[in-house]
Amino acid sequence: MLNKQAAEILNEIGLLLELHGENPFKSRAYYNGAHVLESLEDDLEQLVQENKLKDLPGIGKALTEKITELVSTGRLAYYEELKQSMPPGVMDLLKVPGLGPKKAATLYRELGIASLGELEYACKENRLISLKGFGEKTQENFLLGLASLKAFQGKHLLSDAKKTAEVLLKQIKTSPFVLEAEIGGSIRRAKEVVKDIDFVISTAEPKEAIKCFLDFAQIKAVTSRGETLVHVRLENGLEADLRVVKPEQFSYALHHFTGSKEHNIALRGLAKTLGYKINEYGVFRGEELQQCKNEQDIYRLFALDYIPPELREDRGEIEASLQGRLPQLVESKELKGIFHVHTNYSDGRNSIEEMVKGAISRGYSYLGVSDHSRSAYYAGGLQEKDIYLQHEEIVAVQARYPELRIFKGIEADILPDGSLDYNDQVLSLFDFVIASVHSHFKVGIDLTERLIKAISHPCVTMLGHPTGRLLLARDGYQVDYELLFKEMQRRQVVVELNASPARLDLDWRYLRKAKELGLKISINPDAHRVEDLDDTDYGVLMARKGWLEREDVFNTLDLKVMEDYLKEIKQTRLQMTAQ
Repeated sequence: MLNKQAAEILNEIGLLLELHGENPFKSRAYYNGAHVLESLEDDLEQLVQENKLKDLPGIGKALTEKITELVSTGRLAYYEELKQSMPPGVMDLLKVPGLGPKKAATLYRELGIASLGELEYACKENRLISLKGFGEKTQENFLLGLASLKAFQGKHLLSDAKKTAEVLLKQIKTSPFVLEAEIGGSIRRAKEVVKDIDFVISTAEPKEAIKCFLDFAQIKAVTSRGETLVHVRLENGLEADLRVVKPEQFSYALHHFTGSKEHNIALRGLAKTLGYKINEYGVFRGEELQQCKNEQDIYRLFALDYIPPELREDRGEIEASLQGRLPQLVESKELKGIFHVHTNYSDGRNSIEEMVKGAISRGYSYLGVSDHSRSAYYAGGLQEKDIYLQHEEIVAVQARYPELRIFKGIEADILPDGSLDYNDQVLSLFDFVIASVHSHFKVGIDLTERLIKAISHPCVTMLGHPTGRLLLARDGYQVDYELLFKEMQRRQVVVELNASPARLDLDWRYLRKAKELGLKISINPDAHRVEDLDDTDYGVLMARKGWLEREDVFNTLDLKVMEDYLKEIKQTRLQMTAQ
């Protein structure tokens, strides 16, 4: 059993114990155990086989027994008993923003609320107003949270869907009956949120290819089945379509089922003016099929340069292609380094050295360490004494790994009044400063004014996750971004494209405006563990979707240029601070 799966079960046990009103120390033991397993680099099954679980910090006798049972049998009786003792809908209550285990337990015990539907009904009936620890404002917030959950129902993060799709695609390609296979739809276009997975395959034996597909273990149910289309629901809740075509139809079908619908309609209109008809079966002049081996041939037929899937949203890409103005989209290999990396000095899981080794193994030449500042107490934000200790360690690690330049940074909280939570003397210690809003979204001065005040500080290098959105959980805050971008450009402040799959912020729809205004965009992983460094690839997909080229991206700068830039900008700003 994978470490992550076991950790998720321990976390859920902790939640269930809280819902039962158990001693908080008992819940905490499971949470701590989950944290240990999440941070574990060793193979959990091997540790169990070698009886070494007990040697892990925070894993006592009881947890050792339960993890051993879970890994050895694939089941945990204690976990299953806990789940059965609580209506399954109670756990769904925890999806509502601001509704934690204690409040969920109170709602269940006092009002018998055991599902999201019951919670919504109770709120609309004003039953929470007189409940101790709740009140009218809490009730209003729950209703807003429930509305958000409804809006996001049936949607999935790109990262989750893409990983699942790639595993299935690899299996599909092993079938002897499949000639070609690709992922299509919104995953191929790199939409940040997707509804389902689309596969397009070509085969000379459709019945056998479909039969082979339906044998995959990830498929929980077949919801519809025809000769050329199969719709299934997967074990993880995702839905997937398998579209089956003849070998000679593959390039047309892949193009059509990649979409978007709007792009296809626009291309169909252009084709019509040129005397062609295009659909999922081919491109036709009259009744004659035009021979196109791939998508490049399809676009070439209409005198178009190839349009990458990420751009196919009918946002001017066809016109740009006709005029030879399509951008040379940035690629992951062009990134020379990364910023916005957390370590175990705040809420990161790995040490500075481990993050450095991870960056080196991925071919980067520089790494910007930026833990949370002191206001982020919930994330172990750095007090001033911690900063000096961390900088000493960075110097020591730098000496051991000269092949990678470590920049000393901080992710400084933007306070409600727009100020930062360290004084200028402390901020001057860093090579770069990322300013971010993490709390009090509706408290203090207007958010546009708050952000402009923050980026006006001479020490600020970048604005972190600028819209503050959390995909499928929280919309971005309302800001006059054109005004903000103009102020950032005037002050040479870099805007972040946060590559965390839950953020992907700045939204790709805003990136073109940032590009037009001449802003530099830094693709940052917001990594809290070594494996999060790979999230940069999702940031690159969003950058491509936002029409960004290499010269638009801050961290495509070579090391020497980056060192000189940060040094120069810091000296200029220190002089401004002194004045």
